[in-house]
Order: sequence, then C-alpha cells, then structure tokens
Amino acid sequence: MGSETKSVEWLREEINKLKKEKNALVMAHYYQREEIQEIADFIGDSLALARQAAKTDADIIVMCGVHFMGETAKILCPEKKVLIPDTKAGCSLADSCDPVEFKEFVDSHPGHTVISYVNTSAAVKALTDIVVTSGNARQIVEKLPEDEKIIFGPDRNLGEYINSVTGRNMLLWKGACHVHDRFSLKKIIEMKKEHPDAKILVHPECRRPLQLIADKVGSTAALLDFAQKDDSKEYIVVTESGILFEMRNKCPQKTFLAAPAEDSECQCNECDFMKINTLQKVYECLRDETPEIIMEKEIAEKAVKPIQRMLEMSN
Repeated sequence: MGSETKSVEWLREEINKLKKEKNALVMAHYYQREEIQEIADFIGDSLALARQAAKTDADIIVMCGVHFMGETAKILCPEKKVLIPDTKAGCSLADSCDPVEFKEFVDSHPGHTVISYVNTSAAVKALTDIVVTSGNARQIVEKLPEDEKIIFGPDRNLGEYINSVTGRNMLLWKGACHVHDRFSLKKIIEMKKEHPDAKILVHPECRRPLQLIADKVGSTAALLDFAQKDDSKEYIVVTESGILFEMRNKCPQKTFLAAPAEDSECQCNECDFMKINTLQKVYECLRDETPEIIMEKEIAEKAVKPIQRMLEMSN
C-alpha cells in the first residue's frame, strides 16, 4: 500500500476529495496526532466515537484511533466499511485482558454482572453484560442495585476509582494502560510547586495516588469540558498529551502543561500505538479502502448487545 510521502497540504486536499467521492467519515480520538485531528470530521473520546459511529449515514468510516475503536464501530455498523490507517495500532490495556483468561476468570466467579471497559477486544466484549467508557462508568455502575455483584475489567485503576466514588466492591481484573500507569507522582508534585496556581486534571486510568492529588478526575471529554468552564488559567494535564491540542484550541487564553512519565526525560507521555497513525496512512487507507475491519459474525452479534446497553444506559 506504500507510496511516496506527500506534503501535508497535498494530503489534506486529497483526503477531502476522497471523503466526498466515497461518502466517507474520518473520525479521530483526542490522542491522535494534531494533523489528523485537524482533518477529522469528528473528534472525541471513546463514548463520543461510539455514539457517532452508531448514527452516521456515511458509507465508509475511517477510524483514526486504535484497533478496538475500529472494532466497536464495525460492531455498531456491520453494513458499513470500517477502515483503520494501521493495523499495528493496538492497545496495551486491551492486550492485558486475554479473552480465554478472562472467560476463566468470569466462570470462576458465577453470579456476577460483567462490566468491561470499552478498551477491550471484541472477544472480551462478547463475554460482557455491559460495556462502559471512562466517561460513563460511574453513571452506569450507580444505576445497578447496590448489592449487585460486579466483575469489572480490565483496568484496575479505573475500577478502583469507581469503587471509591460509588462505595461498591467490584471484583477487578488486574489490567492497566501503559501510558496512564506510568505517570510520575513525584514529578507532577514538583511541577505543582513550580506552577502553584495550576489545577491538576487526571484521567481515572491513572493510579490512585494521582487521583488523590487531582482537582478534577475524569475522561478526556470531561477534562476538556472542565477546562472550558473553569476559571483557572493554568492546568497540569495527566493523560495522553494528544488532548492538549483540543484543549488549546478550545481555550487559547489558557496554559496546558503535559504531565511527565516516570521513565521520561521530557515533559511528555504519549501512546506509541495512537501515534502510529499518520496523515499519509489516512490518505492511503481511504484511497485503497484497506486495512478493513472484518468481524466474526458470532462474536459481533454477542459484542453488540453490551455496547447497545451502554448507549441506552448512558443517554
């Protein structure tokens, strides 16, 4: 599928032409490269992308994110062609939950409602009662009876956060996101000393100590919304740094500082999988209509039910 590298301006023009010719919709997660967010028809977090995929009338969806996001779009829109720019764009959190091992875990704890984070493979979703995102997990858990036994997977940090704010005692799978799990508490506290007026915005996939020092814990969309409505002028953002592009777009008068990782010498923490996608790859996949997400019918039919239940419960 290779072709010579073209200029950003040329790629933008060609992508826009192809979108019109093919009735295609380009969707991008907040963690994508800036140039991809700029050409996307829709950008958002996992919940917003799922909702948009469910209602679009496009013939082709180009999902600029990671593989499970393309799967989710295909599950919700089986009649549409769903493309992803690079099949290597995986997810460390989804990879931390093997479907065979997860099934054994679920089977060994009968009588539990199974809630899975959207950052999972279609095979794990097929074993699930309700899918959630970081933006609606608390809302959905609180709609269930207080005495309901719940298995929550795969993100232990998000699960611990939901337990802490709801008073639940969900049984947690021990998975984690390699980006959110490696933020440095020590370095962030040092940043706070240098920027005492800055508020700390933390994604719930981060470890508990980081949640405890936060002024706001929330999904990428929730953190963006908070920054737009809040009166402060400076923020330390403890999530994948791709969100800073949209924060700066929406709040140009404010300062957003990327929080550092423990093993990083720079003030950054990026998802290597999210950054695999490039404008060149978006163009090539739209031009060639490949790589395409192909789903096993049986898994897709099982996986769509917990996703639809999520959309119904989060309305």
